[in-house]
Amino acid sequence: MDEAGIQAPGKTGSGSRARVRGQGSRTVYETLKQAILELRLEPGSPLDEMTLSEQFDMSRTPIREALVRLVAEGLAQTLPNRNTVVATIDFEQLPVYFEALTLMYRVTTRSAAVHRTPDHLVQIKKLAALYAGTVANRDALGMIQTNRDFHMAIAEAGGNSYFTGLFGRLLDEGRRILRVYYRSFDDKLPRRYVDEHEQMIVAIEAGDADRADAIAAAHAAQIVAQIQEYLARSTVTGMSLTAAAR
Repeated sequence: MDEAGIQAPGKTGSGSRARVRGQGSRTVYETLKQAILELRLEPGSPLDEMTLSEQFDMSRTPIREALVRLVAEGLAQTLPNRNTVVATIDFEQLPVYFEALTLMYRVTTRSAAVHRTPDHLVQIKKLAALYAGTVANRDALGMIQTNRDFHMAIAEAGGNSYFTGLFGRLLDEGRRILRVYYRSFDDKLPRRYVDEHEQMIVAIEAGDADRADAIAAAHAAQIVAQIQEYLARSTVTGMSLTAAAR
């Protein structure tokens, strides 16, 4: 792990370097994306092509391609001076984001209650158990990942690829906010999140679309209210979430 918080693979030998070069921009993109979403690369952090080229031990072309992809996804931004930095979090847009997120919670859970199959239920229950395990272990990054996987499994059970694609992006965009939020609990998440996931499963398995919708709406509303309350307290320390782009 370098001091910028990036674990660049392929540093231990010529075989590893060849493998990384073969993966090219995808390796750089996936590594940087994970570091950004997990806040190991903080908002406003520079993404310098030359520095990254040295860290990943590859030419600047795949680095540039990866950065273009991150910019397109809103995780990085190009400044007027053409430098690239990790995108800041636009708190003014959070109400709009929360509105979209809540809608997708509801529509995907409702749709899953109508269209789920036995195989879908197996996967959803498996991921719910994995999520419960990360909560018990106070594994914040594990919680964020398994929470995403759980809700994506529900979306996939609904059978609408447009909903699934949009929801996946919304969940990814929200991972940085969730990481900050979990820190307010010292990574000890309340049990009610696990319980609400179980209630969703019961409604989906019963085919009760109205109940599934109501539970998802309440689940989303609770999360949104808690995040808003935490941000309003302005207790974030050691991280410049609203740092001006440099």
